[in-house]
Amino acid sequence: RSEINASSKDLKVSDLRLSDAGIYTCKYDSHTVSISLHVFQLMIPSDGNFLLNDVLSLTLMQNSSYPLPSLHITLFNNINNIVSPIAIQNETRQKYALELRHLEATDSGTWMCHVHSDSPLINQNISFAVKVLGFQNPDLERTYATVNSTVILSWYLNFQKIKWKEGFTGQLNWKQQENATTHKLFDFNVTARGAKHETRKSSRFEFEIPESKPESAIKVKLPKVRFDHSGQYQCQLAYNGRYAQNKKELVVMKVSANPAGPLPRGAETTLTCQVSSPLPSNAHLLWERVNGTRKDNKKSKHHELKVEVTVSAAGLWSCHLIEDNERKISLDYSVEEASVWISYVVIGASIGGSVLVLGIVCLCIVSGISWQRRRQQAKRMARARQYLLENKTCQCQQ
Repeated sequence: RSEINASSKDLKVSDLRLSDAGIYTCKYDSHTVSISLHVFQLMIPSDGNFLLNDVLSLTLMQNSSYPLPSLHITLFNNINNIVSPIAIQNETRQKYALELRHLEATDSGTWMCHVHSDSPLINQNISFAVKVLGFQNPDLERTYATVNSTVILSWYLNFQKIKWKEGFTGQLNWKQQENATTHKLFDFNVTARGAKHETRKSSRFEFEIPESKPESAIKVKLPKVRFDHSGQYQCQLAYNGRYAQNKKELVVMKVSANPAGPLPRGAETTLTCQVSSPLPSNAHLLWERVNGTRKDNKKSKHHELKVEVTVSAAGLWSCHLIEDNERKISLDYSVEEASVWISYVVIGASIGGSVLVLGIVCLCIVSGISWQRRRQQAKRMARARQYLLENKTCQCQQ
């Protein structure tokens, strides 16, 4: 591992190790020169490859022929800001263990460890690369959708951006509520060359896996959103037995009327606007009559899942989901007035039905009376026959 330059007489030691520390002496004729080599070794787990929220643990070792000095260690992150680790020093001053906060995807880049000592004077910079595999979108992002609409949920991974060179796997899961059963929608894996492959796992409801361009995007498409499609969609990454995840919440809105259908003259119906899960404190539902007045509007209360409005006249109503004074989604409901001829048909059918019932009742009464009369006449004829048989009378012609 060592060689001497014939012309300059320099000594080159390759693949330097802690055991190479010591005093190196060069003798030439009557001249002797000694140099002390102080060796530092910075050990980084997983070759600097981490997952989102991993803890960065560094170990700094030193070795020298002289008594080991007390070191002052300063860490600079990828944007040259000082970060404050917890430093643990052993009794021999040979080993320093440093542990940093949970890593974020934005921490990827070149970091620097600055080692300083007053006696002997040491100012040594040790650069090292950190790659944090994770997501480029925020966690717990909320997406709003209306029933029967189309929605695409996307997770953007950073493995191409940070030039990640290792293979990893992942999966996309869904559950309707926090404590509900988790359903796996599909698995995916990314090779060391960055090629992505998905494998569908669930058929619980209709969804599609659209082609992702760029390859670093994980997407799921719901072509026709149902109310029970709401819930938490979680993208999970796995690398070397460690996991990172990012959640998205899908909130679905629907509108309905009770009773449904055309509104007869003088009748009322109740319009209901409902969401699938509680809204944040900065969001609410609002029923608004199109071309109406503010008096017609109805707003949901804090954390209410639905808002209702009673309607007695035809018109177009819109329900808005508003967050931070911005309309996120809207859904219309048209209240139609029943046609006049339909009203006449309804009234005529009611009168006709009443007359029919009355006719049936009268027919039953007449039939009952007629049956009673026939019965009485039959009884009288039977008594007359009995009387004639008992008296054995007959009439002979004179």
